[in-house]
Amino acid sequence: MKIGVLTSGGDAPGMNAAIRAVVRRAFNLNCECVGYLHGFNGLIKGEWRKMTQASVAGIIQRGGTILRTARSAEFHTLEGRDMAMETLARTGVEGLVVIGGGGSALGAMGLMRNEPAPPPTQREARAGSSGSGPQPALRA
Repeated sequence: MKIGVLTSGGDAPGMNAAIRAVVRRAFNLNCECVGYLHGFNGLIKGEWRKMTQASVAGIIQRGGTILRTARSAEFHTLEGRDMAMETLARTGVEGLVVIGGGGSALGAMGLMRNEPAPPPTQREARAGSSGSGPQPALRA
């Protein structure tokens, strides 16, 4: 079995720890693991790398995400979803772990159900296409 992992949306504390946990658990279950670079964009474009225990050694204390992250307008289309599914099939991935917030979870659910992704929220649209910088704090 082969597992894929990606990070999506804005950077957040704990993303590297979550990546490390996925890779180590895959290793313990005798599964292969690949990491998709730049979130759903990398999944669409087929940008991935093999993940090993060595590739996640010493990443917990690093900020950001070693896989990088981005928001993807193309993923909100059926064509983008189809391209993502083709990449999963081409790389032999049977399960995908998506690390991110609510928008990432909705995108993962839409991919699983093969439905169009909901349009980005106003906050996501204002933030732009890159999730590599600091995000403003939310106020209640």
